[in-house]
Amino acid sequence: MDYTFQTVKQFIVFKLDEQLYGINIQNVQIIERIKAIMRVPKSPACVKGVMNLRGEIIPVISLREQFELLPIDYTDKTRIIIVKLDEAMVGIIVDEVKEVIELEEEQIEVVQNIQGKIKTNHILGVGKVEANIVTLLNLVNIIEESFES
Repeated sequence: MDYTFQTVKQFIVFKLDEQLYGINIQNVQIIERIKAIMRVPKSPACVKGVMNLRGEIIPVISLREQFELLPIDYTDKTRIIIVKLDEAMVGIIVDEVKEVIELEEEQIEVVQNIQGKIKTNHILGVGKVEANIVTLLNLVNIIEESFES
């Protein structure tokens, strides 16, 4: 028998600028269009505020700002990906959600030193999908750090 299916993971792929990023689909609850976000006083810059999702108040962070990318206006492609880590739900604003991909472990390379704005503790690895490279994000580190500032 062949048990290789256990090594396959699914990732939601989204765009920030022209870069492709992926997050483990197991963390994703729902993907929403941009909604009303209420600013919270004295919150870090990348924390945009909170939103009401079916009666639950969820903090929303901007990955663009966290990765120090230039701000852009929201478009009809802008999405909020609602992720669940442990018991906490957080919304992350991305430019555009592209697709769901499946990667086997051998398609994921651990990256030691990446040049650029993104910190290495934000990255789980890099997945190769056909001609594209998808940076796989460590959501736990990114979200924890966004609330520290």
